[in-house]
Amino acid sequence: MFERPDAGERALLVQMAIGGRLDSEARTEFQQLVEAAGALEVGLVSGTRDAPDPRLFIGKGKAVELKEQVAASNAELVIFDHALSPAQERNLEQQLACRVVDRNGLILDIFARRARSFEGQLQVELAQLRHLSTRLVRGWTHLERQKGGIGLRGPGETQLETDRRLLGKRIVTLNKRLERIETQRAQGRQARDRAEIATVSLVGYTNAGKSTLFNRLTAAGVFQADQLFATLDPTLRRLELPQAPAVVLADTVGFVSQLPHELVAAFRATLQETRSAALLLHVIDAASSERERHERDVKQVLAEIGVEEMPCLRVMNKIDQLDDSTPRVDRDASGQITTVWLSAHNGAGMEGLIDALAERFRGGIENCQLELSPAEGALRAWLYRHAKILDEQARDAGGWRMEVLIDPERLRRELKRRGRTLPATLAATATADED
Repeated sequence: MFERPDAGERALLVQMAIGGRLDSEARTEFQQLVEAAGALEVGLVSGTRDAPDPRLFIGKGKAVELKEQVAASNAELVIFDHALSPAQERNLEQQLACRVVDRNGLILDIFARRARSFEGQLQVELAQLRHLSTRLVRGWTHLERQKGGIGLRGPGETQLETDRRLLGKRIVTLNKRLERIETQRAQGRQARDRAEIATVSLVGYTNAGKSTLFNRLTAAGVFQADQLFATLDPTLRRLELPQAPAVVLADTVGFVSQLPHELVAAFRATLQETRSAALLLHVIDAASSERERHERDVKQVLAEIGVEEMPCLRVMNKIDQLDDSTPRVDRDASGQITTVWLSAHNGAGMEGLIDALAERFRGGIENCQLELSPAEGALRAWLYRHAKILDEQARDAGGWRMEVLIDPERLRRELKRRGRTLPATLAATATADED
């Protein structure tokens, strides 16, 4: 990067159709991204090309037109809805005499504005540094302050070499901090695994309504808004299910087309909640004209993080914006629920989703009646954590009489650990399961 002039937020947008045509949905999404980044749109330049120009991406003639538009609109920033190579970005900046940001840099900037947790801020900074490390020419001298400045540079080391070394050290530091956070998250997942609590992860295109659905299910109060990337930091909440064990519901960052690879790599700790889930809830904006493309983009990102084969339940959200807004449930040939149609905004169809989740995780649970002595308070607490309590009565002689729903084999293992045996009514069921 050359010495860039101070820049404001007046942005001229550039969107080209490469080997095809532009659609209104893609243009609207681009404008929403620019708005989410806090820029003021002062114009949009569009066009078509069979292939990107190696030097300027848009070609010499369009570059001249763009420079005239920059001068006429007093734009201080040009934003491309495309990934630019470092050379293309540098050449455009030199020709236009203003800052140039590509789609990857735009998305990274939005993430930097939205990240609230310490982990999220570290992840965004790491992604930004990886993105900018390929664009070093001069600059980054401010990083010298972290190591003392004078006396830091080695004999014969150029400014560019110094900047690269400082940048590399910062990336190493961020990676180590994120590894410690990942270790803490792994410990939490191991605790849930030991407790045999399944995780259900919400995934989907950005602004599909994941956080609204999450709040509707858990009353968590997670920030929700009709804007792109409203959620960056993952949130976990316990979700009780009827006639089935409780699960942990995870709200995760939304995906978008052409999601920067730097973000996929940097958010590995966040996306680990998705990789370790027992079920994915793929939330889809049913009212979007581009929902099929959004589905493909989400599946592509899921494939990048290695979970494309994970069990998935499609949730068609925002049916209140459709003419046919009747909630329903779709099943496959074997009778398993594959799609739930609902509106997280007004709550229509939520019962269908709850029932679908309960059906998925009900498994082999059975109704079990136990009598606990006064000394078995710890076992009673374990049952409250891991079983569905249907009824509980205090016995006259002390202790409790409990009726619970639980996997017989799981209960047998816990009772065996405590020196007890499975009630006779369920012992045969557990034995059959083992065979």
